[in-house]
Amino acid sequence: MKSETKITGVGGYVPKDILTNYDLQKLVDTSDEWIIRRTGIIKRHISSETENASNLAIKAVENLIEVYKADLSDVDMIVVSTTSPDHIVPNVASLIQGHFGIRKTGVMDINVACTGYVYALSVANAFITIGQNKKILVVATEAISKLIDYTDRNTCILFGDGASAFLLEKTDGKGAFIATNFETNGSGSDSIYCSNHSKNIGESSVIKEHHIVQNGAEVYRYVMKNVVDGIKTLLETSQLSLSDIKWFVPHSANLRLIEGICKRLEYPIEKTLVSVTEFGNTSSASIPLAIWLALKESKIATGDKILLYGFGGGLTHGGIIIEW
Repeated sequence: MKSETKITGVGGYVPKDILTNYDLQKLVDTSDEWIIRRTGIIKRHISSETENASNLAIKAVENLIEVYKADLSDVDMIVVSTTSPDHIVPNVASLIQGHFGIRKTGVMDINVACTGYVYALSVANAFITIGQNKKILVVATEAISKLIDYTDRNTCILFGDGASAFLLEKTDGKGAFIATNFETNGSGSDSIYCSNHSKNIGESSVIKEHHIVQNGAEVYRYVMKNVVDGIKTLLETSQLSLSDIKWFVPHSANLRLIEGICKRLEYPIEKTLVSVTEFGNTSSASIPLAIWLALKESKIATGDKILLYGFGGGLTHGGIIIEW
């Protein structure tokens, strides 16, 4: 089924408080040189005690409204991707609806960790294309720092907070969405997790409750083994080649990991959009934040084909190709 969805606005927001590599030197055994060499991260933005995922999301939507003069009164669905919601119940989408007073809209949160935003976009496109909805607000928002143990060098150097919002609308012309591909390996779920009630993940015991735990080496192996093949499958599905792709937007987990993916794809890093150097790993918000930054720098033009690809907890990976 051909897409009947267009993207009509993009907003973004990151908290004002900044955590630099030099700040982290005071917390754990690390250095600015070591962090940049291993991850490419220079700084990350951290939410305050009174800022949660919903607050960041609302700021991103307000930015969208301001820049694009967007009218949300007729939004009929809000789809939120988040790994770090304010509450188990209510969901973040409901809090966004309540803040803006959007009267007749459905709400849903999606949690697919760092792959979540491409899922959210795919769901929204499907809802519009089948005729269920006409105007959907798609938000990725992460207050991931609240899940970090700042005595754990393996995780505290990586993660930051932020949010981004896209407005999707039905079009009678050419739709923006070309193809998708999603894959999962749930047997690797203990490679990166943040526990809730259960003290077990599959047959493994939770090491540290309510904080992100990551086996970095295992996640790296999974990504390098599976993501390149997943991207090739996505291209085959779309009947496009890498030469057709103007911009590659991977999950901004780690700049060195992204460089490794580009090398295996033989795709130039200069045509890759990232948010990791300035914002750190913002989980599901990293891909839309990279697009938000690129739009502010006037990098993206009408007609550009853009390949978005997420990977992370689950273990999951998946992507979507859009035409701007």
